[in-house]
Amino acid sequence: MRASMPARMAAMVLLACAAGSRAAGAAGLAVVDVTVVDVETGRGVPHRTVLVEGDRITAVVGAADARIDVDAVRVDGRGRWLVPGLVDMHVHLFNTVSHRPPNDWALPMFVANGITGVREMNADAASIAVLAAWRRETDAGERIAPRVLAAGVAARVREPADAPAAVAAVAGAGADFVKVFSEVGAPQWRAIVDAARERALPVAGHVPASVELLDAATLGQRTDEHLMQAYEACSSIEGVLLRERAGIDGDALGALRDAQEARALAAFDRGTCARVARRLAASGQWQVPTLVLAWTEARRHASLAQADPRWRYLRADERERWLRALEQAAAHPDPLARRRWQVTRAIVSALRAANVPMMAGTDAPMPEVYPGFSLHDELERFVDAGYSPGQALSAATLAPARFLGIEATSGSVAAGKRADLVLLAADPLRDVRNTRRIEAVLLGGRLLRRADLDAVLQDAARRVAFRTAPRRSRIDAITRAPHRRHARSG
Repeated sequence: MRASMPARMAAMVLLACAAGSRAAGAAGLAVVDVTVVDVETGRGVPHRTVLVEGDRITAVVGAADARIDVDAVRVDGRGRWLVPGLVDMHVHLFNTVSHRPPNDWALPMFVANGITGVREMNADAASIAVLAAWRRETDAGERIAPRVLAAGVAARVREPADAPAAVAAVAGAGADFVKVFSEVGAPQWRAIVDAARERALPVAGHVPASVELLDAATLGQRTDEHLMQAYEACSSIEGVLLRERAGIDGDALGALRDAQEARALAAFDRGTCARVARRLAASGQWQVPTLVLAWTEARRHASLAQADPRWRYLRADERERWLRALEQAAAHPDPLARRRWQVTRAIVSALRAANVPMMAGTDAPMPEVYPGFSLHDELERFVDAGYSPGQALSAATLAPARFLGIEATSGSVAAGKRADLVLLAADPLRDVRNTRRIEAVLLGGRLLRRADLDAVLQDAARRVAFRTAPRRSRIDAITRAPHRRHARSG
């Protein structure tokens, strides 16, 4: 397949990088005398040398014991920390609602921020084919992009009887899981779960507004995104709220849920939340809280968006989408934003205390959620909620690998694992903000030093600067897109 223009331009940037920044070939690559961060124990192991050949780590040994090929690329690790490549477990690379072109402009932003893997949350059959092309281009060195570790497709169901055919269509598209949204009615949701179980397809996404969180967890929904229904479950009035929603679905269900939100937040109860968290931990359901959404809304200043230095990386149509959303937010300020963030942080603190499995995700590119950059915001918000820096880092490395069943080849710095690595200038276990201090990224064994990453970002800004907004049928369905209302992204 002939590489697309963005892919060819990215390849030109890659080829223009410093001569030492290349894939680890037969002679290999060595990160010498570095502190390796053990994301399972949350400890740093100093004076290690990490050897890489091709796209794999071949050894992690004491610096004094390392045997390095004379022709190997050497990366000085002294006074630096090496962590696994980060993973954003909730992103949107496709605009299936507005029918705009894919968000390929975001791909280099992820890599420049140390994110080597992502999970796509709302694809379709055409998107799955695009992902395959991107993967080939990335493997060939023609595109700078993270690996898409999983992609979900929504099951569109009007009646429960529609579920088997809808799930069959999801499977036929090549999706890794069935995505569900908040507005799905309870009978339809149960039919989707049953049909997906027949095909051994996981179900993930929003716990529908008509379903209790613990019911969704025990009946088989693998993840809950954005803490959907956790606010109700952690309140003293969950039963009342759900009885009011009984028999409603679609937009009417979403509108009622939004109208009830103030009551749900006011009724937050720490004791109830602790009990729910313990039962949730026993269920095995994973949470992707996307804390950065509630945090961003609580501190939103729409007039400052275009002054953000990251604004220049957004494609023109994305800027337009954000501006419309931010203008509407300025015209109609969200009175619940501050309280929502307070309750969000309290819920995640309760989940942490109960050892509920958690993963880091951002929902990028929702307004003011910059692809790549915002995962670092997310890790900081985990720490705000009581996580240690090491626990937060694990939520973006080891936890995704375990959830996806790829722990044998990903998620930590160990021999035999894929050489997706990030070299940091400061200790992330001391201060999680140090994950931003990136000196180099290994993307499947391909070394991108700091100067290379800067060049990648500069090229990304140049490319979007010369693009005009493409024609499309309509602007995104989500305009204001507050934390509790976003039913669709893209």
